[in-house]
Amino acid sequence: MAAKVMPHASLHKTWRWLVLHPRWLLGITVIVALIPFLAKPFNMDDPLFVWAARQIQAHPGNPYGFNVNWYGSVTPMWEVTMNPPLACYYLAAAAGIFGWSEVALHTAFLLPALAVIFGTHRLTRLFCGRPLLASFLTLLTPVFLVSSTTVMCDVLMLALWVWSVVFWVEGTRQASLLRMSCAGLLIGLAVLTKYYAVALIPLLAAYSFIQRKRFGAWIVGLLIPVVVLCAYHLVTQRLYGRTLLSDAMTYTAFPKGMPEFLSAKAGNFLTALTFTGGCLAMATFFAPLLWRGRQLMLIGGGAALLAALLIGSGAVLKDYGPIVGSSRLFIEFQIIFWAIGGASILALAIADLLHRRDADSWLLVLWVLGTFLFAALFNWTVNGRTILPMAPAVAILLVRRLEQNVLANNNEWPRRLSAGVVVGAVLAFLVARADFLFASAVRQSAQQVHSKYARGPEKFWFQGHWGFQYYMEARGAAALDEEHTLLQRGHIIATPLNNANVSPLGPDLVVLREMITITGPQWLTTMTGEVGAGFYASLRGPLPFAFGLVPPERVAVCVVDPITPPSQQKALDR
Repeated sequence: MAAKVMPHASLHKTWRWLVLHPRWLLGITVIVALIPFLAKPFNMDDPLFVWAARQIQAHPGNPYGFNVNWYGSVTPMWEVTMNPPLACYYLAAAAGIFGWSEVALHTAFLLPALAVIFGTHRLTRLFCGRPLLASFLTLLTPVFLVSSTTVMCDVLMLALWVWSVVFWVEGTRQASLLRMSCAGLLIGLAVLTKYYAVALIPLLAAYSFIQRKRFGAWIVGLLIPVVVLCAYHLVTQRLYGRTLLSDAMTYTAFPKGMPEFLSAKAGNFLTALTFTGGCLAMATFFAPLLWRGRQLMLIGGGAALLAALLIGSGAVLKDYGPIVGSSRLFIEFQIIFWAIGGASILALAIADLLHRRDADSWLLVLWVLGTFLFAALFNWTVNGRTILPMAPAVAILLVRRLEQNVLANNNEWPRRLSAGVVVGAVLAFLVARADFLFASAVRQSAQQVHSKYARGPEKFWFQGHWGFQYYMEARGAAALDEEHTLLQRGHIIATPLNNANVSPLGPDLVVLREMITITGPQWLTTMTGEVGAGFYASLRGPLPFAFGLVPPERVAVCVVDPITPPSQQKALDR
């Protein structure tokens, strides 16, 4: 009679097989982590990518040749979008196979997420040991999980970014022009996905120069993305009469003069620290393992002092609206906590460079600090999407530091390391879930408003964009055009209050008929100004996500009635 296999023995055997085949383990983990969010409604800038993908299916050579009402009036799409179209082409191809549903398109974006994690695993092997740990540290961060549940360009760009670095480092070490040419091609594709990937050209040039101590044939590899950029420049010039890359570069208006610039960006610097620490929360929780007591006190004390000074001066919270559902003090505490984590991450990169002083360290420190400075000083706003590119580099730096401080001569994970992984993973999933609930509430509010008001005899309009606009227009509703819509008495206007690019409707024009409320996330949110959360734009809040009593999504439904007394508008103000 054959011996009976005990269940725990079978599980142990399966686990050993997965450890020996890490790509299978990583692939299964990524899919399991993202499956709960495949049905997430489109929200934020997702509609822009979906609409462009629909245009590509009809007119493949003219991705932005249509009009859209995104800023309150109808304008050409090429004036609205600040991203190149490769992610939209990917969406169009996926939709051609699987359809346009949320589940179908989110499923297609599992591939870029898998590519990021597989690329991080391979890249880590070039810099240190424990590639599985670095891969999990990249996956289990709030910024990666949230970004992987959108259909925007960020994760696809990061996948191309990581693999271009892999091929470039391998090519430089092996003196392989073929690998470096493959890296150059991937850089070109990354630039056509998101313009920030242009930073790869100086980053990898610096790495090769430091490694080789001279210029060489490797320059040929970096000419490939330059050629791609030039071709893109010419194509967009021919299609739209202007170059979209230059439009994106001038999107942010800088103050005149260095003093004015630094003054305007002082608050952004602290916000970028806060976003770095929060978006890469796993690294923040590991800070006690990375630094000795005095080092931790110096980093934490310095960051806390800077945060307190900037908060006290009004450079951080002065531009935000009233706080509802949270106290100002609690928001300030969250800012300081994550700012300390952000300072620890920057110090981690600098410390690695001071300790090793080699080309690998230079690559990692330039990768991290360059991304941070872009987010803090040069992007139009601080957001999670600008922090995302540094996630793999931070994970590698964490492993290198942990190998130096904790894991040397110790094959077992210390309990504190396990605790940090668990706490970080739980937080990342909670943040992703909060963003999912936010998107769901936006879709539900659009559905409820449309079913109740858009089918009546009165003319119906709506304001607002993001997911609210997507689901409104999918049902045939028309967005209010500030320049061309002629409002008449009796017209109904629906305005979501937690949205962008909406025009205030004064008491001399409308009267409130109903305030529709939909419950979304209740104690943790990614995009609610009343509790300080602004994951997609720090113009909404100085935190990437915030704890507090989150107000519901609200839509004010008003009726155009010029003779309504102003006193009746008080309900809308409340």
